[in-house]
Amino acid sequence: MRQDFRMESMHNDGCFFYIANRREIPAMKRDPVYFNQCKEVLSRSPLFAGLAESLLDDMLSLFRRDTWRRGVHLDPDIFQERFFLLIEGRLEVMRINPQTGRSITLYILGPGDGIDMVTLLNTKPHEMISMALDDVALISVPIGAARDWIDRHPEFNRNFLPYLGEQMRQMEDLVSDLVLHDTMTRLARLILRHIVPHHPHSDDGIYRLKLIHDLHDEGLARMVGSVRQVVNRHLQHWRRQGILHKQKFQIEVADLESLQACADEAKHYVEQRRKTT
Repeated sequence: MRQDFRMESMHNDGCFFYIANRREIPAMKRDPVYFNQCKEVLSRSPLFAGLAESLLDDMLSLFRRDTWRRGVHLDPDIFQERFFLLIEGRLEVMRINPQTGRSITLYILGPGDGIDMVTLLNTKPHEMISMALDDVALISVPIGAARDWIDRHPEFNRNFLPYLGEQMRQMEDLVSDLVLHDTMTRLARLILRHIVPHHPHSDDGIYRLKLIHDLHDEGLARMVGSVRQVVNRHLQHWRRQGILHKQKFQIEVADLESLQACADEAKHYVEQRRKTT
């Protein structure tokens, strides 16, 4: 029987931060149903897709189960101690200015994603805060054991390096959007990036979203470097135009071409300026 250390402390801003809590948790192998569930989730993740089943079995045998409640903010120090993989739910990764309270979302992570992957490469701490958007189920392993496993299985790098590259590309998109585009364009681009890929839309032409489909306006604002009021104004405009629908508290795209036109407006403006100079 393994031990898990967890407790929660409340900071001055009223947010709970996950630090450690002591409780007994069985090894993964002792729960074959959950073990197989984790293997199924990870096998569909870009981080683990195509790896041999024996390789996944070897890796999962090192992990233990964990759960975090929705709304819990996570102390970044825990990611220097353990490496976490999401099995169920979503996690928002952000940076916060403690002086002003302003924040920017770096990633929304879902099942099969690793949290703070850079810790596998170096030991430098990150000034980032993670918040559970849902009740989440995870598995974790000591960071040293994760690094040793990667050293013993270099074939994992065929997935690991492209996965890191995709996260770097997302950061590049975020930076360029913040610098080059206005809020409406940034919001349109954000929504387009989260349309479910290869999803056969319904007969009425509705496109569903992944990860951000049920976020409140404030959560969307954190993703585009804006504020709730501005994002709400743009969303209301698109709903009146019939571009977006909100069905059962979930955002859906009803007019894909018009939304793409909103996302391309800044690009068109730059091209026109280039032609005239």
